[in-house]
Amino acid sequence: MTPTQANAIATPVPLGTADSFAVLAGSAVTNTGPSVVTGDLGVSPGTSITGFPPGLVNGAQHSADAVADQAQTDLVTAYNDAAGQATDGALPADAGGLTLVPGVYTASSTLGLTGTLTLDAQGDPNAVWVFQVGSGLTTASASRVLLINGASPCNVFWKVGSSATLGTNSTFVGNILALTSISATTGATIDGRALARNGAVTLDTNTITRPQCAGGTTGTTTAGTTGTTTAGTTGATTAGTTGTTTAGTTGATTAGTTGTTTAGTTGTTTAGTTGTTTAGTTGATTAGTTGTTTAGTTGATTAGTTGSTTAGTTGGNGHGCKPGKPGKPDDYGDQGGTDYGYGCDPA
Repeated sequence: MTPTQANAIATPVPLGTADSFAVLAGSAVTNTGPSVVTGDLGVSPGTSITGFPPGLVNGAQHSADAVADQAQTDLVTAYNDAAGQATDGALPADAGGLTLVPGVYTASSTLGLTGTLTLDAQGDPNAVWVFQVGSGLTTASASRVLLINGASPCNVFWKVGSSATLGTNSTFVGNILALTSISATTGATIDGRALARNGAVTLDTNTITRPQCAGGTTGTTTAGTTGTTTAGTTGATTAGTTGTTTAGTTGATTAGTTGTTTAGTTGTTTAGTTGTTTAGTTGATTAGTTGTTTAGTTGATTAGTTGSTTAGTTGGNGHGCKPGKPGKPDDYGDQGGTDYGYGCDPA
């Protein structure tokens, strides 16, 4: 039997804080033999947990504490959610031999399982099955639930209206949400959870493994923290420090030193013998060229003013002519050479 899927689509049942439990009971948890429980184990409002050891719990144990109390409250919510989903199809009295696609399946009273029940995800890792069992669920010895084509035990839910009993050496898959009690006989394994609201969970040399389901917390936290922190710190710090410091220091220092030193020294020293020619030409030309060219590239204001003024004054004073007026700025905004005064030979 492969029921045709109706318009209703099974949705994951929210377990809340009961998610961390592999075994949760209402009255007591009792174990015989070397059972292994991977996940938390708890009881509430009852307090009795017996048989550990020889049983082993790979998780925390909670006996009528705040954690177990809250988990039981969330289990009630989960149970009601599973019970309230719209059904896709009715199940026969025994589900053995069926292959079921994702959906919500209902057994109005009891449900048995002899042989193999196959759940086919058809390549969808998010496929969900919800089984609504009116009263009791009983699986036969060596029976099994088989998952194929990407089906996950995280997405299989069994809402049981009274109690569930798993047969000897049976292999069961999914989350059992039982109103009363759950009994796993010798050698039965559960890839899922045994969660009983009001009664006991009884174990006998069993292996119960809480499935590890994918979640969204790591992905969000990592991306938000890493992206924001790295980009903000690196970009702002490097650009601000490097750009401002290099440009300010190089431009001002180079232009000021080159213009002033070259023009002043050459003009004054040579002026006695070849004052007119050398000082006028060398002083003005060198300063104008050196100052203006260098400053135009790295610091226009300082070199242009210092070079031209010093050379013109030094050369002219050596011959008694009246100093010329400073030249007018050219079209590019640079300071031009000196306009020669009257009584001076420009040579």
